[in-house]
Amino acid sequence: MSPQSPPYGGQPTGSPQDLKAKATDQFEKIADKATDKFREVTGKAEDFAGRVAEQGRDAADRMQEVAGNVKGAVDKSIKDQPMATLAVAAVLGFVLGALWKS
Repeated sequence: MSPQSPPYGGQPTGSPQDLKAKATDQFEKIADKATDKFREVTGKAEDFAGRVAEQGRDAADRMQEVAGNVKGAVDKSIKDQPMATLAVAAVLGFVLGALWKS
């Protein structure tokens, strides 16, 4: 058996230095691929987080707008129909109290 041939047939393996260089190259390629994939996933996660934050800001803006509209409607109702507004507030308080007890 020659020093270049493997013990069980197949391709010659080469010197230990060649094997070490090939293994090092393979590990470097795998590490590069893993780094690229990590950067890709990180970029996608950052994009997703940015979209979620933007949607949260939009929702907060809409909630503020609705709250302003409700405040304006309540103020107008108090001025125009104070007794009806008081009755609605009493009913709402009664319903909330009943829900709180159960």
